[in-house]
Amino acid sequence: MTQIGLMLEGQDGLNWERWQRILQAAEELGFQCVFRSDHFTNAAPPEKDSLECWVSLTYAASHTKRIEFGPLVSPTTFRHPAMLVRMAAAVSDLSGGRLVLGMGAGWQEREHTMFDVPFYDFTRRYEMLVDALEITSRLLLSDGRVSYEGKHFSLNDAVLLPRPAKPGHPPILIGGNGPKKTLPLAAKYAEEWNGVFIDPATYRERSALLDELLRQNGREPGDVKRSLMNNCRIFRTEAEMQSALNGRGMTLEQARARGQMFGTPSMIVDQLGEFVQAGVQRFMLQWLDLDDMAGLELMGRDVLPQFEK
Repeated sequence: MTQIGLMLEGQDGLNWERWQRILQAAEELGFQCVFRSDHFTNAAPPEKDSLECWVSLTYAASHTKRIEFGPLVSPTTFRHPAMLVRMAAAVSDLSGGRLVLGMGAGWQEREHTMFDVPFYDFTRRYEMLVDALEITSRLLLSDGRVSYEGKHFSLNDAVLLPRPAKPGHPPILIGGNGPKKTLPLAAKYAEEWNGVFIDPATYRERSALLDELLRQNGREPGDVKRSLMNNCRIFRTEAEMQSALNGRGMTLEQARARGQMFGTPSMIVDQLGEFVQAGVQRFMLQWLDLDDMAGLELMGRDVLPQFEK
């Protein structure tokens, strides 16, 4: 069964009222998951509400019963990986194993500057991510003490206690499309790969490359779940859709080329179906209007049931 969920930009106005309302709607309407970004602030002024990611995920663990959830993704620059994996293991247990741990290198310089978090060049951030993935994997999978000497982070006879209630949980997600950096990391460390803002043909190509990289790492293609994060805008009628397109000064084809699921319910179903054929098993639909509850209800009524078989 194809899984369809939501992805929220937490730095773009997310507060407790909106978070609580969306989580409740996701549970009631049949969405499979809710993921959110991990940012301190939005990329450009004016500043908006930005509910702290891991505090909000702890709330989700204890105030939902069914949906999976997690960060998409948590930057390594924000927290020492030993702290991140301790938090993730605890939140996973609190939720009964429903957390997925998305990890990344970080990219938004503005938030680092505002909150005095060092923002290194990409080479160093990538090296930090590799260290973080090694530390996270070893602590989650090992029942004994772990030592690791990394370039930027290390462990000395460390042990993760209590042990995760579900062995190996939470699963690690790595997102991005890069064939030389991201996909090799996913092939080595991830239980889920998340493509971002790409078309079905590119997704199929990257997924095939991931298959080959997995084999090179002694793993099978089925060892890594395939997911996609694309923007989604749903409209009741084609007239409403066209009005929105005119306001943006773009065509439907241009919107889709930018990684947007754009259209009426039947159009959204068709677009999702194209990606399913390309290998997508789970969708995290980027939902930018955090107050568009009518749109979520329309998705729950006319789109989600089409993928429940």
